[in-house]
Amino acid sequence: MDLSEQILAAKILIVDDQPANVMLLEKMLSSVGFNFVHSTTDPRTVLDMYQEYHYDLILLDISMPHLNGFDVMELLNQADKDSDDYVAILVLTAQTDRETRIKSLELGAKDFLTKPFDRMEVLNRIRNMLEVRLLHNQLRDQNKILENKVRERTQELNETRMEVIRRLGRAAEYRDNETGLHIIRMSKYSQRLASATGMTDIQAEDILNASPMHDIGKIGIPDSILLKPGKLDADEWATMQTHTTIGAEILSGHTSSLMQMASEIALAHHEKWDGSGYPHKLSGEAIPLTARVVAIADVFDALTTERPYKKAWSIEDAITFLHEQRGMHFQPDLVDLFNDILDDILDIRSQHMEPGVS
Repeated sequence: MDLSEQILAAKILIVDDQPANVMLLEKMLSSVGFNFVHSTTDPRTVLDMYQEYHYDLILLDISMPHLNGFDVMELLNQADKDSDDYVAILVLTAQTDRETRIKSLELGAKDFLTKPFDRMEVLNRIRNMLEVRLLHNQLRDQNKILENKVRERTQELNETRMEVIRRLGRAAEYRDNETGLHIIRMSKYSQRLASATGMTDIQAEDILNASPMHDIGKIGIPDSILLKPGKLDADEWATMQTHTTIGAEILSGHTSSLMQMASEIALAHHEKWDGSGYPHKLSGEAIPLTARVVAIADVFDALTTERPYKKAWSIEDAITFLHEQRGMHFQPDLVDLFNDILDDILDIRSQHMEPGVS
């Protein structure tokens, strides 16, 4: 449909308390092919009619009983206050004073027709206003399409970024856990526990996405140490501990708040509440809350998962250990919260079990 056809297909409402004016305008419009023209001589019906038909153009008289044209425009403005639509109002008036024109423009009128009507002026002004409205709506729709495309592309990029982050975490985890399911479980445990502490959904989701990289520093640990089935000697243990600083270094130096959180977690998730952890022997609230949350989730899943150097613990034994470590390894009230949400934790665990584990 070309522009001329779109203009003639416009929905037009005539509002004038004088039937003769209404008939004259209807005749002018129909003579050139406008076929969707409604009219009313009662301004009190305008709002209901507009809400039903959403007219492209309203020809609006100013001097009317019950509601004048200014009152009608105020009602239309109130009804359309949250809309980005272009309401084309063409004011019909025999008044040519400046005050009437200024007030009409302030209330949203786009143009004026002075009574008595000149046929060519009426049709040209109507065509011009409808063309402007059509172009406005086309631009609006194009902007919405572009916004949707940008939103979709941003979502795609974000999902890709999250997948890269998860795979980065799994790259380290695969070295001593072939399925990589540990990081999925512990990151979801961390998110659930973070929510229980009162963190916002966004903060908890950030922990979900940052925590998979907590052990990325393991890529710098030799297999002879990482996969050793027996107890590590003092030198080996010292080397193993460096995975925290290696990981923090790998993840540092970026402005992204997510990467900063990931670096923070990688560095501090082996710190202990009583100050006996590593690498910096932080204690209490000097340990970032994110790392305190991840520590519980990480230890719980490590205990209940079989590794080359140990058998899996039972859920009961793992929970007992967490409680024994209240105030030592773990922040006491976080252990209590973890216990409170244990049913949710076990649901997550059952959904992401290692193959062959019941």
